[in-house]
Amino acid sequence: MRAKPPALGYLRKDVSGVSQAWDEAQIRSLAKRLGYELAKTVTFGAGTDGPVGRLVDVVRDLDVDAVISPGLRHFDDAVPDELVQVCDLITVTPKSTFSRSALPQVWA
Repeated sequence: MRAKPPALGYLRKDVSGVSQAWDEAQIRSLAKRLGYELAKTVTFGAGTDGPVGRLVDVVRDLDVDAVISPGLRHFDDAVPDELVQVCDLITVTPKSTFSRSALPQVWA
């Protein structure tokens, strides 16, 4: 049995820009506050082909329960159905959880 549920961080370098280090720190902080063990942070750029599909592959390979991202801007402002079919998506801003089995939850 795992001590803490595993999660991945995810961001796009072209969206974070000069704030990438800050975004990564926010991902780590939120993972800790929510009780996740952050396995790693996956970063893709604007030229990455099929980033959501590639992220889903990593989620499956590492068997994580959630992906934590700075916000939906890193997914072109839409909740990626392909991702939430295999894990929860948690965003830092706004603080939301898009669950595999429920509608979005907004928490303070």
